[in-house]
Amino acid sequence: MGMSNPLARARYLLSAHNVKQLPPDGGFEVAFAGRSNAGKSSALNALCQQNALARVSKTPGRTQQLVFFDVSPLHRGPEPAPEPDRFLVDLPGYGYAKVPQDLQAHWQAFLDRYFQTRQALRGLVVVMDIRHPLKDYDRQMIAYAVNRGLPAHALLTKADKFGRGQQQQALMAVRKDLHASYGDTVSVQTFSGESKQGVDEARAVVGGWLELGAAK
Repeated sequence: MGMSNPLARARYLLSAHNVKQLPPDGGFEVAFAGRSNAGKSSALNALCQQNALARVSKTPGRTQQLVFFDVSPLHRGPEPAPEPDRFLVDLPGYGYAKVPQDLQAHWQAFLDRYFQTRQALRGLVVVMDIRHPLKDYDRQMIAYAVNRGLPAHALLTKADKFGRGQQQQALMAVRKDLHASYGDTVSVQTFSGESKQGVDEARAVVGGWLELGAAK
């Protein structure tokens, strides 16, 4: 399977607590956002076919960082890497209430700056529980992408908790809401890390933004 899914080579690179710690701003990256318990870690794990890539962190403090996973083609040899770096970026997603005020301000400023200035950023995946979609946090993250002119893709996770009819209803409702608010810049699909529903579709979106298929 390995090479048919370029995301399978994802490996942990670094965690950045501030702008200085970000990797060089070149290449392509896709950010993942989702409220706690939305299923973001299991979505990342499913996309990358790795069980413990994105560890679920229970402590809000520990998640005050951008976690970078490297999905660049493995490069060996002395000559320069033939292709640009490619990263998946895991954004923290608990409700802001649990965080002390000063930390919250620092974090907000870091995130604002990242979304406004990061040239490598190609798109945003927003992970939401199909039973509780489009909360304030989700809309805030989508707005970041839309304001920057970047595409966003909503994953309605835990779709296996619903029957087909319910899934379709939820999908149509979210699609209608997103279209009314943001036009065509935000796409949406159903997804389940459990049953692997929608994994190929999501992988194709992320791979397209990272231009993983196009190279060679």
